[in-house]
Amino acid sequence: MINDLLFIIQWWVVFFFIGIIFLPLTTLLFSSFIDRGYIFSKILGTAFVSYTVFVFGTLKIFPFTLSTIFFISILFIAINIRFLKKYPKSTIRIFLFEEFLFLATLIFWSFIRGFQPDIHGLEKYMDYGFINSILRAEYFPPKDMWFTPFSINYYYFGHLVTAVLTKASLLPSHITYNLMLATIFAFTFTCSFSIGANLINKLKNQNLKVLIIGGLLTAFLVSMAGNIHTIYAFFKPYTNENPVPFWQLALSPETFPNSYWYPNATRFIHNTIHEFPMYSFVVSDLHGHVIDIPFVLLTITLLLSLIFNSRVENFKLKILLISFLLAVMYMTNAWDGIIYFLLTALVIVYLNWKRYLRIGLLVVLVCIGSIVFSLPFSLNFKPFVSGIGILCAPDFLTEIGKFGPLLFEKDHCQHSPLWQLFILHGFFYFWVISFIFFLFNNLKLKIKNFSASDVFVLLLILLSTILIILPEFIYAKDIYPAHYRANTMFKLVYQAFIMLSISSSYIIVRLFLNHKSLIINRYVKFVYLFIGSICLLVVLIYPYFAITSYYGNLQTYYGIDGTSYLKKLYPTDYEAIQWINKNIKGQPAILEAQGDSYTDYARVSTHTGLPTLLGWTVHEWLWRGSYDIPSPRIAQIQTLYETKDLQQTKQLIKKHNIKLVFVGDLERQKYPNLNTDKFEALGKIIYQNGETKIYKIVR
Repeated sequence: MINDLLFIIQWWVVFFFIGIIFLPLTTLLFSSFIDRGYIFSKILGTAFVSYTVFVFGTLKIFPFTLSTIFFISILFIAINIRFLKKYPKSTIRIFLFEEFLFLATLIFWSFIRGFQPDIHGLEKYMDYGFINSILRAEYFPPKDMWFTPFSINYYYFGHLVTAVLTKASLLPSHITYNLMLATIFAFTFTCSFSIGANLINKLKNQNLKVLIIGGLLTAFLVSMAGNIHTIYAFFKPYTNENPVPFWQLALSPETFPNSYWYPNATRFIHNTIHEFPMYSFVVSDLHGHVIDIPFVLLTITLLLSLIFNSRVENFKLKILLISFLLAVMYMTNAWDGIIYFLLTALVIVYLNWKRYLRIGLLVVLVCIGSIVFSLPFSLNFKPFVSGIGILCAPDFLTEIGKFGPLLFEKDHCQHSPLWQLFILHGFFYFWVISFIFFLFNNLKLKIKNFSASDVFVLLLILLSTILIILPEFIYAKDIYPAHYRANTMFKLVYQAFIMLSISSSYIIVRLFLNHKSLIINRYVKFVYLFIGSICLLVVLIYPYFAITSYYGNLQTYYGIDGTSYLKKLYPTDYEAIQWINKNIKGQPAILEAQGDSYTDYARVSTHTGLPTLLGWTVHEWLWRGSYDIPSPRIAQIQTLYETKDLQQTKQLIKKHNIKLVFVGDLERQKYPNLNTDKFEALGKIIYQNGETKIYKIVR
């Protein structure tokens, strides 16, 4: 545990210095904030440094090395010096408080990860493989570790950010994978605290205690809350595939928590996915929607700063920065770029109401700016969405099939039952409806009576509601036949959850501060507050079920090394992978066994970043757009391992430019007719440990 703490401190130091470098620019951008946007300096700096590394690497100007990262950091120090100013003691105290909050939550989630640190299961192999491939890259785009010799055709910028931080920290990726997860949790908590406190600070005559309470409530709702599906823990269980309303089930207080299975809260509506941050932190896939959370919160905060300053200082700089962040979000998790472009448009419309030409010009400029900033990525990327499907299209349209980007597919008609939508989003809309009632009764629904915070929260509610409704009418077409609207709902409601969490925490505090002015019968008020308190309790107990279940009731601490599990499952393969990481430079193609998604196959390419012929086939099918592209390699890999024909082996090796051949536990399991004589004829053994061997091809 002491070693883990040293890793955490070494990692934290990188963010501390990035934050210090970019603090002058950040405080300029957030001059109207009580904390001057302190915590966001780390995210802003990480985005700028990573993006500059990315552009230099894409243009082949500078290679991806520690020296390049150091050089770029020096450049940004020179830029930020011109914005440097002296901060009063009261501001410095706020800086120290948020730094403490960030470090404390970083240590907390690193500690939680130590009870189940394995980079194993679900999508972790993919995410870890991307990071390791990027770490080995000299220039960009990085190689696809599962489909040599092609580059990654995925939204990998967030993985590149992780790789940049890994190089900068001088720590190995099997440690930084878990530290990055803990960092995103820490950013989610601390940034949400800042947003919540600043929203409340714009209300009149608020003391520090109220700001802290409001900030912490926002932090807990965004980073740790679930939905009211947790109420099922108090009732007799339903069959996972056939959920029923909880009010139709019998209470079972004697068996609480009734073996409550926490993933059900994210797979409640048939054939869909509706996750939220706490679930993501628990299952620990370092996916784009997770890595993007800090950039999302930074973008929300920048837009909030525009609302706070109707006569905006540094307006052009902020618009440029928002365009940059939209590009970063697109390259990390495409839907987020689109979603927050819409929020940006809503803010621009509000700030420039009735100035239609200016609205159009600003929206177009933001759009063009984001396209330009994302160009280094887009030039080497082919989107794998093949159209926008219309749900429940009438028969005459399904006969047409396709019109432009619109798809009209037969038997594609799924809608979410209202009671299930209530389970997922009822907590939020309890407060949303309360807020609208408050605005109607107290402020007569006149915008001129609203605070800037009221307006911004209403914009968040409006966009979130649209995001929740959209998957009931359209879906982005991908390769999944039965779950055709799953990814669409997933990406849209994930952001709705974040925005509605921010909104709900603000509304709770806003109503509490004005409870005496509420025009409502005291008995009704008591019932209302009781229901609201129960709902709040229900969503906040979700981490109890999720953390204890996934992390074995926090009984055995294993440390934050994410690959130690491999030593237990495949000890000789583990040693061989360690040897590769120490001795093989660059990215020569390596042959290993191919297998299905979510299995242990592709473990060598994943853990080393060396590209192989084919890793998880369905993933490559999604990324390449057709099963016909990756599928021929399945038979070719089997032939390479099993054939006795030296000439055929030589031809396939030459075709795919294979330099290394891995023979380990899974190769022997997968290919019962394994023949290694030909590899010795074409090369030599450069590593052997028991039955695990690595051949280097020299002929």
